Amino acid sequence: MTIPAAVVRDRVLSLPSGELPAYVYDLAALREHAANVRAALPARVEVHYAAKANPEPEILAALGPYVDGYEVASGGELAHVAKAVPGRPLAFGGPGKTPAEITAALELGVERFHVESEYELHMLAELARQVGPDSRVAVLLRFNLPVASGSLAASSLAMGGRPTPFGLDPSEADTVVRLLTDGTYPHLELRGVHAHLASGLRAPEQLAVAESIVRWAVGLVERHDGVRLAEVNVGGGMTVDYAAPEDRFDWVAYGEGLAELVSRYPDLTLRIEPGRALTAYCGWYATEVLDVRQSHGEEFAVVRGGTHHMRTPATKGHDQPCTVLAVEDWPHPWPRPVARRELVTLTGQLCTPKDVLARNVPTPGLKAGDRVAFALAGAYAWNISHHDFLMHPRPGFHFLDEVDTESVAGEKERGQGFAH
Repeated sequence: MTIPAAVVRDRVLSLPSGELPAYVYDLAALREHAANVRAALPARVEVHYAAKANPEPEILAALGPYVDGYEVASGGELAHVAKAVPGRPLAFGGPGKTPAEITAALELGVERFHVESEYELHMLAELARQVGPDSRVAVLLRFNLPVASGSLAASSLAMGGRPTPFGLDPSEADTVVRLLTDGTYPHLELRGVHAHLASGLRAPEQLAVAESIVRWAVGLVERHDGVRLAEVNVGGGMTVDYAAPEDRFDWVAYGEGLAELVSRYPDLTLRIEPGRALTAYCGWYATEVLDVRQSHGEEFAVVRGGTHHMRTPATKGHDQPCTVLAVEDWPHPWPRPVARRELVTLTGQLCTPKDVLARNVPTPGLKAGDRVAFALAGAYAWNISHHDFLMHPRPGFHFLDEVDTESVAGEKERGQGFAH
């Protein structure tokens, strides 16, 4: 099990039942982790946080000193992030940008556009001409690149290396490079190549993919006289292991490998776009056991909330790591349900057998009224969940920080969290 820090544990235990479930974010731990990530990377590797992982304004602001910018993937994210961290560099990605979204991005002065098709390139060029006729817009061409056989085998989610709707096909590469360099679109500037091919890779696999992307990008521009490659974005997707949360991505080894890679190309800036691997560990989904019951030789604990608040385990098909925090007080006059088995499956309040947060958790003596803190809830949790199913109350949000060894918290009223 993953054990919450004292500041998180104390907050979870202090909350009245009526204020659960709640998301509790440890901002001090987030800053420490982000600082360690930044320190492990060479200077010519930029970090853009993928806001889709967790767009809470407090999270975005806490990451500010440690990232070079933010990647957004919709008009909604664009407006939200621009307001939450004003003045910071933004990169606009996503496979289905609308004219209205591109126009809004141009008006906000977005610094990079990740272009995913020739159609999108034509659209961006015309809208750039209309919105900023006296300026040039920087473009990174996103490609779905071929990779060595088996190199993405360990990936939990592949966006490239096979037929997908993400990015340009490599067969279109020379055509789009010419469009950006032969004067056809004077309002656009080719800055480089983007390729986010997979998620869930460990450092050695990530390094191999990054090297493959850079090598391909260098070969592309070498086929075109006078074209300079300034940037290569090798994406994110650093693994977060929900089955072994203590086994974290090796940022030191990754940074050393990237340093060796950029040393071969002294004029090249590399960019990465981590999301989950930056914020997952700072978040906790805290709740309370409502009931413990037997069914056909197994035992189940029903907790407040469920996968409508934290869809991650249902989406990824895993058991969310958790810690049980015992509560001795039982304020009710009716008998208190108690687990009789060693292993208990934790489920939510939804009327579906898919509402399972963790299976066969070793929790002997688990009782109704005990608290459960689900770890790794800082990314792709609340913001990807189907909030309104069964119309249960929305969770609270607590942002914990340490100032002069004392804990202070910024809190939101229930239902005020950012949602797509």
